[in-house]
Amino acid sequence: MPPITFNKPARYLLLSLGLLLALHFLLAATHAPYGNATSSALSGVFGSSTKKTQYTDIAVPAHPDTHSPPSWLPGGLDAGGNSTKRANATFVMLARNSDVNGAVQSIRSMEDRFNRDYGYPYVFLNEEPFSDEFKKRISALTHAPVHFGIIPHDWWFQPDWIDEEKATEGRKKMEEQGIIYAGSVSYRNMCRFNSGFFFKHELLEKYRWYWRIEPDVMFHCTLPFDPFWYMEAQGKVYAFTIALYEWSATIPTLWGTVKDFIAKYPEYVAPDNAMGFMSENGGQDFNMCHFWSNFEIADMDFWRGEVYTKFFEFLDQTGGFYYEVRFSSLLFFFSGPSGERWKRTRRWETV
Repeated sequence: MPPITFNKPARYLLLSLGLLLALHFLLAATHAPYGNATSSALSGVFGSSTKKTQYTDIAVPAHPDTHSPPSWLPGGLDAGGNSTKRANATFVMLARNSDVNGAVQSIRSMEDRFNRDYGYPYVFLNEEPFSDEFKKRISALTHAPVHFGIIPHDWWFQPDWIDEEKATEGRKKMEEQGIIYAGSVSYRNMCRFNSGFFFKHELLEKYRWYWRIEPDVMFHCTLPFDPFWYMEAQGKVYAFTIALYEWSATIPTLWGTVKDFIAKYPEYVAPDNAMGFMSENGGQDFNMCHFWSNFEIADMDFWRGEVYTKFFEFLDQTGGFYYEVRFSSLLFFFSGPSGERWKRTRRWETV
């Protein structure tokens, strides 16, 4: 019988299939989520007598290998999760019931990369009561305390004193310009709440530090240190990961209002302020560069203080949250740690 031979394309095809099968079995053996996912998919194709519930996807993945603390971390701050040192801190997520899948992904990632070793609590806030499904799926992900709260009506919804005709006209004009969230009142509600109220919520009153988490995020690196404890030990006030340019059409009057506040309260302006970073012409105009706040770790006692309280109230009474699209990141950027911004602000490259 003559030997079986394969032409060159056939040999490449067989080699590729062999490599794919080897990779599949390797991933199935070493990564539980991949194994579960592929197993479920194959069961759906070939049939299976075992039916899984919608909650089978919430097991916390295996903990990755830890890494050495970064070189810039001061001595004594690299204590791992076995240390008894903890900051007075919590995670905060603003979410709706419809965000449950994204919230599960974010908390799974946070637990896997950091919090399963530290046990910091979570606070979830919503404009309406959280569903039993949301609470069940989130609570199953962590041994840390989890709290679910409702946002007070007056903190969330558009105030009665807003000129709705003016607000409607402003939204229409911004929609014509193609501005993101231009027509959304609920988005403006969220921006106003995040700017001036969340840190006053009864579930957050007892905490000093917060780490803001959004639904549908992933943390790709294991944290070999405690960012909360670092912030406290180093006297930091605000931490961010990225600075972006704002679209000037979203905030046509904001900088003018900020300058009005400065003129009215000059005692709140530190002599070593960061105007040189915010403006290219001595404060005449805002250069639109600001911290992006979808990720932030900060000291709520600073937001609760007299200076920021007056700053928020001054901007709020102009109605700009509803006549424009004022993101909370802009207010936090302008107020920041005042003139001590560069000493008390941290940009995280490792989170």
